[in-house]
Amino acid sequence: MSPPGRKAPAGAGGIRRWLSTVVVSVVALVLTLVVISLSVGSSLTGASLHEYLFVRPSDSSKLTDGNMNGTAVGVPLQEEVLQGGKEVPVEHGVQSGGVNSSETGEIDTKVQDPVVTDDTASVPDERNLPVSSDSSDNLQKTNEGSCDLYHGHWVFDSSGPLYTNNSCPIITQMQNCQGNGRPDKDYENYRWKPEQCILPRFDGPKFLELMRGKTIAFVGDSVARNQMESLLCILWQVEAPVNRGSRRMSKWIFRSTSTIIVRIWSSWLVHRSTEAVGFAPKGIDKVFLDIPDETFMEFIPRFDVLVLSSGHWFAKRSAYILNGNVVGGQLWWPRKAGNMQINNVDAFGISVETCLTALATNPNFTGIAIVRTYSPDHYEGGAWNTGGSCTGKTKPLDVVVRNGFTDTMYGKQVSGFTKAVQNSGKHGSRLKLMDITEPFALRPDGHPGPYRSTDPNKKTQRGPDGRPPPQDCLHWCMPGPVDTWNEMLLETIRREFEGVRS
Repeated sequence: MSPPGRKAPAGAGGIRRWLSTVVVSVVALVLTLVVISLSVGSSLTGASLHEYLFVRPSDSSKLTDGNMNGTAVGVPLQEEVLQGGKEVPVEHGVQSGGVNSSETGEIDTKVQDPVVTDDTASVPDERNLPVSSDSSDNLQKTNEGSCDLYHGHWVFDSSGPLYTNNSCPIITQMQNCQGNGRPDKDYENYRWKPEQCILPRFDGPKFLELMRGKTIAFVGDSVARNQMESLLCILWQVEAPVNRGSRRMSKWIFRSTSTIIVRIWSSWLVHRSTEAVGFAPKGIDKVFLDIPDETFMEFIPRFDVLVLSSGHWFAKRSAYILNGNVVGGQLWWPRKAGNMQINNVDAFGISVETCLTALATNPNFTGIAIVRTYSPDHYEGGAWNTGGSCTGKTKPLDVVVRNGFTDTMYGKQVSGFTKAVQNSGKHGSRLKLMDITEPFALRPDGHPGPYRSTDPNKKTQRGPDGRPPPQDCLHWCMPGPVDTWNEMLLETIRREFEGVRS
């Protein structure tokens, strides 16, 4: 058919001339598009297109995009602290409430039940993404283990998150920011870019293969739960796990590789009791700084990877016990007792050293213990219950705004980790540090803020005292920056299990 407004020349010669004209026009159009494409690509200054896309190593063919059309469900717990049957969120400085520290249980390593999977969905295969000329060098650095994962910057990645709030059915309601009405979505699309190399996009099949027949346990507070649920959501796009959890312990099994993911609640990672000790009365939490928490220590022979999260509960009302004596407290200390020997920050450092030393030197523990460093919050203008807010934060920061409390807690944690490595001698290699504090200090946009519930008045409704409703500027939206923790976790596990120099 001739183009509109023109007639095809008559005869064979005329037809050939007409076809030649059409071919030349098409070639010219293609060349023009190529030039335009190259011009756009050259605007990504400071990094290659490959670095912005974070092309991972191959073997992504088994991934699905997670468009399972599920519904986000979960109980609205912020810190899993219960007081008289009511949920009590945790904040810095003023915290209250009891805690159920008995979330432990037998870990059954036998896999019996089949798994229901969804084979109808798929994600773009990243092997088909464009690769820049320097990508092989960057990936080689990562493979050799010379990549410093924890110094870099955040870059926008339009390929989007690894899952959505509709493709993962186990997101806790308070972290389901999109489901709770958050209007912006850019916070889902930023990827962490180390300065000298590439942090590969999470490869679900690779993770499950590395963890074939193994158990990974997340132990600690509700931020540990946040990371564990992020990992489950990512892996759910590959395979739906079997839930074998109980009231005492969360446990999920991926039947294809017999991989088990466990979560155990441990507020302080050391022993806790409410019984009277010395002049500390019954009822107040007693934190035994020199005794590791038995609620998870008895199970560590069954763990191949242990991810530890702690710190925020040292802002909670409690008394500190060392060598059987009351040596300090937080938001509690009798005047007649004189000066405290240990405050909450020092207590945190001691607890880290105690827990890690016990883990590394336990002859029955042959796995690795990964300490994820202190997770920064971004409250401004007050605490969670005094009007503190992170409303309106929609993009990462370019420069860290220092937080004195976060910096101090981070320093004590790293010091406790270093002492534990020294205490453990040849077993110190079992301890790994996942240093997320500074990278995530740049992400005030990643918290639920006011979008911690579906309350349509959450931005304006105020309580009887005139204060606005509490915000959550401690936990992380899902999907969101928290998913990067598990990309760092996968790289740490890969280096360990594949014998890569770190």
